[in-house]
Amino acid sequence: MRAGLHFAGHSLVEYQVRQAADAGATHILILVSAVTPFLSQAVDRLTADKINVSLIRDMVSLVREAPRDRDMLLIADGAIIAQNHFVSISQRSGNVLLAVDDSRVSAPFERIDGQHRWAGLLRATPEVLFGTLDMLGDWDLELTLMRAVVQAGAHRLIVSQEDILEGRVALIDSQASADLVSQGLLSKGSDALSTDGGAEHYILSHAATRLAPMLLRTQVPASQIRIGGMALSTIGVVAAALGWPVFAILLMLGGLILSLTSDRLGLLARRSHDTGWAALAPGIIALIGFTVIGSEAGALMDGLYLSLLVGVILLAVRWRRTSFAKPWALFTPGSALLVALVAIILSGVNAALAVATLCAIGSIGTIVLTDRKS
Repeated sequence: MRAGLHFAGHSLVEYQVRQAADAGATHILILVSAVTPFLSQAVDRLTADKINVSLIRDMVSLVREAPRDRDMLLIADGAIIAQNHFVSISQRSGNVLLAVDDSRVSAPFERIDGQHRWAGLLRATPEVLFGTLDMLGDWDLELTLMRAVVQAGAHRLIVSQEDILEGRVALIDSQASADLVSQGLLSKGSDALSTDGGAEHYILSHAATRLAPMLLRTQVPASQIRIGGMALSTIGVVAAALGWPVFAILLMLGGLILSLTSDRLGLLARRSHDTGWAALAPGIIALIGFTVIGSEAGALMDGLYLSLLVGVILLAVRWRRTSFAKPWALFTPGSALLVALVAIILSGVNAALAVATLCAIGSIGTIVLTDRKS
């Protein structure tokens, strides 16, 4: 079944449910012909994330469960639709239909008339929904409700042909197509996914975006990738204690990249963004590494001062308290590691700590002095 295809770290139907919940749906019904183990497991995961979801096996149950005082959002079987289209429909009232111009590109979608095809998403009023259920019989609910919404004069939101060509609106019918769409969505959303500053924003995020599609089909949870980043950064601290600063910095950069990769996988899978201390851990461990590097070079306090300064910037970025400072002005742990790496190769550890400390002071000054109203 299409619903069981693997997409963005879990089943396709679970991804669709999370999209609907993010758009504001308060009770989600999944119409199924049989309750399978994967569906039961998906419902358990969704319920654990406080999403109200039920499995519906027949029309009698649907009539009983469907709300009579609110509009219903219908997602087509196998439809993957960019979240901005969910938002557009959720902000309207009454009967609304997502449509695309009839062309060779839109051929997989159901035809509405000679001009448009249905793009797999609609909003129906209770009157239209229950009127359809009363006369449904053995007809297909999905297509019958779509026809009823059209006949009720639904407003049509037209999807661009580019959305279909680039996979932002698609009908998935195989695992190969699911993989292709998920990787396309991940790579095209790299800019939107980056909420950090400094090197994390401009350099490391691109490495994470390239790495994420490779890990997507392995079904490794994003939390385990985060733990891997923490472990890699910790190994870097050990390398610093052994007197290998260059190798230590490379390992800590790898830990930051894995943490950013975890962020991207979580966002693609429509899971809540991790803003707790676990998300900060790879950066904090890297700051500990600076202290260890300074200690091994006989400059313990220099390393400690640098760690504290960059730590303040890290918290400011995480808590969105950077005023209106540009991302390039934020001297994050990734920026500090890259600057230190170049300086160590050229002049040694002491020079690297001094240069990085000056950069951190300049970054904090920029945050403090930037006009919050600009």
